[in-house]
Amino acid sequence: MNFISKKGIKLPIRKKSSKKGDNGRVLAIGGSREYIGAVALAGLAALRSGCDWVTIAAPEKVAWAVNALSADLVAIKLKGDYFSLKHYKELKKLIEKHDVLLIGNGMGLKKETKSLIKTIIKNNKLKVIDADAIKSLAMNELENSIITPHIKELEIFLKNSKINNSTIKKTINEKKIEKKATLIKKTIINKNKKNNFFEKNNIILLKGPIDIIISKNKIFYNKTGNAGMTKAGTGDVLAGLCAGFLAQSKDLEQSAVNAAYFNGLIGDILLKKKKGFTYLASDMVGEVERVVKRKI
Repeated sequence: MNFISKKGIKLPIRKKSSKKGDNGRVLAIGGSREYIGAVALAGLAALRSGCDWVTIAAPEKVAWAVNALSADLVAIKLKGDYFSLKHYKELKKLIEKHDVLLIGNGMGLKKETKSLIKTIIKNNKLKVIDADAIKSLAMNELENSIITPHIKELEIFLKNSKINNSTIKKTINEKKIEKKATLIKKTIINKNKKNNFFEKNNIILLKGPIDIIISKNKIFYNKTGNAGMTKAGTGDVLAGLCAGFLAQSKDLEQSAVNAAYFNGLIGDILLKKKKGFTYLASDMVGEVERVVKRKI
């Protein structure tokens, strides 16, 4: 198995002469009345990865809460408690000013929110697709993207993509990790050979006890991490790391590899530091700086 190791980690190069914005700008679109913390965790993780700027676009009460949580995140307040197509005009202007779009964290699955996601995703910017955005989309709608599902979100994504149920069940229930990765790639390629998901510059980062990263030409496996990673918010941190690394390097595959490795490593360090599974996703955000610095 092609396990990720320290040798496989390549951090973005930061020029001494760079000015603000040269090392990447991330726009994180997320949050809803019920889910406030997810987009904040993702945004902070992106900043800690080394990118220069993170803007959070969220329903107004979520955005105010983000402002109260951190002075480092720029928070754009959108009217209402949920996203809808009425926000698209303002969001489109924001997307044009950023290098990477992170979408899905805590957005919810209201019909009008799904419609907005489908409209936004047509933009050809580099993207990280997480959480509720994964549940709202199909493979033929994506390009230039890292998608970061857990196994249930992958199942929904495959159903949205019109994969037949027997194939989905066989793929999802496969226990052998290498065979599962091969089945996922084969299933996706066979669905639309002429307009292949991987040919359109997409990466899958499947979260699990062993993470699977699938790109056009390679499959990687990541074994950093532990059972404490099942806590709410750890996936948001992973998505934020993907977006932050991507904004700096513009390399989808390497960004997914870096994010999976560091996210799990942080969990392993905190497991020892806290002497058990008491660590939180917010603890992970605080640890990003020290872990990335060690690699440097």
